Amino acid sequence: MKITTSFLFLALSASLTLISCEKKGPAEKAGEKVDEAIKAVGDAVDPKGPGEKVGEAIDKAVDKATN
Repeated sequence: MKITTSFLFLALSASLTLISCEKKGPAEKAGEKVDEAIKAVGDAVDPKGPGEKVGEAIDKAVDKATN
């Protein structure tokens, strides 16, 4: 009984994970734009150093390759 319950929970978790990987909706896209705008304002107040710039370039390249 315990193994069956554990397996059922694992299967449910996996299916919910796959369902949540759908395309982004308009609200999520708008939220991302707001996040980017807030980050841009923060960058204007506190400029980035060279290490942070390189790290962000790597992050963007990884995001572009995975999307």
